[in-house]
Amino acid sequence: MAKGCPDMSNDDQSPRKAYKDDQFLNSAEARSIRILSELIEPENRLKDENVSDVIVFFGSARIHSHDEAQKILMAAKNNGEDITRAESDLSMSKYYEDARTLANRLTSWSKELENNNRRFLICSGGGPGIMEAANRGASEANGINIGFNISLPHEQHHNPFITRELNFEFHYFFMRKFWFMYLAKALVVFPGGFGTLDELFEALTLIQTKKLKKRLPIVLFGKTFWSDVLNLEALVKHGTISENDLDLFLETDSVDQAFEFITSELSEYALESPGAIL
Repeated sequence: MAKGCPDMSNDDQSPRKAYKDDQFLNSAEARSIRILSELIEPENRLKDENVSDVIVFFGSARIHSHDEAQKILMAAKNNGEDITRAESDLSMSKYYEDARTLANRLTSWSKELENNNRRFLICSGGGPGIMEAANRGASEANGINIGFNISLPHEQHHNPFITRELNFEFHYFFMRKFWFMYLAKALVVFPGGFGTLDELFEALTLIQTKKLKKRLPIVLFGKTFWSDVLNLEALVKHGTISENDLDLFLETDSVDQAFEFITSELSEYALESPGAIL
């Protein structure tokens, strides 16, 4: 039987409709349909839920809450294991708590806006770690929040703090990143790995090349981490970026500074321009 052709060997002699043919829909030939589905279905659901725009939180899936990190360290000590990694995890847990606090404060701020209409909702990649912290902080402020999850063979699962109607799962990374960039009016980037770096550099590239027309304030949270991981001054030194490209983001360790920067930027440049835009 040809790949993707309906099976006519059963008792039902009616031809199967193409859009009900799972074999075809999951075939390589139908990839474009699956891609369009990850554009159109989220668009419809976001419209139904009256989502206007968002503040996106990026960061590692591997960072634990302070309480969880303490439990992991205690278990390692009790089992006589090497505690080096557990101690590092406990130190990194401050970023979970800071993301949680910042998301909480931003949610409370956005809820108080006149004619809110679901402006500046907290949005994350929907998984554990920093993503969970952001959704958790928003949820604890009784705020609607969004999770754009991605199906992976390991590590990624949706966290329990996402608003149920706004819990998405993507197959294609590029469609997931489209929705981040399309809806975002601000980005907060916490310590993370390859995925976080990919998301950060895509945003910086879109801004630098002016493919992104809107103003998009970016916070790099965790100055020590980012100074260890990124040496963007070296790119300036070697002439591969301009010195003013370093002004595309704010580095900070302070929840207060991040909150003031984001709310000031949004109040001045985004408040009168609701809705998604690239």
